[in-house]
Amino acid sequence: MKKQFVDKNNIQIKNREINFKYDIIDKIECGIELKGTEVKSIREGMCNLKDSFALIRNNEIILKNVHISPYEHGNIYNVNPTRDRKLLVHKKEILKILNYIKQGGYTLVPSRIYTSGRWFKVELCICKGKKLYDKRESLKEKEAKKQMNIFKS
Repeated sequence: MKKQFVDKNNIQIKNREINFKYDIIDKIECGIELKGTEVKSIREGMCNLKDSFALIRNNEIILKNVHISPYEHGNIYNVNPTRDRKLLVHKKEILKILNYIKQGGYTLVPSRIYTSGRWFKVELCICKGKKLYDKRESLKEKEAKKQMNIFKS
């Protein structure tokens, strides 16, 4: 797994595909429940949000498919790298998310993991999937921006 750039004071692990695959409707800040060695792995930048998503089960938000590599010096205390992790969210926010999900076509995708003080937070996005032609359009816009930057230099 590729190590992401991590500053000791400000840790940010981003999901780079989210803007390409989804239209972001709303963002919510959540806490995340981690085991001890997972914290150390995230501090080293050994985390991947690619293909991760969240589900609501029993009025709790569960984060799935987040890969946090085992800590090298963790021995027996390491846990399964892709285990389900509980997100810590207020009940009002869970109900707000449920209203979106019940409408259909919406999904919950984590966009980044970052530090807030000494706590790790997850930015959870309520998203709607893009169609193929939308993806092509966003690629054209990205290419046009690159061309503009080349001409300015």
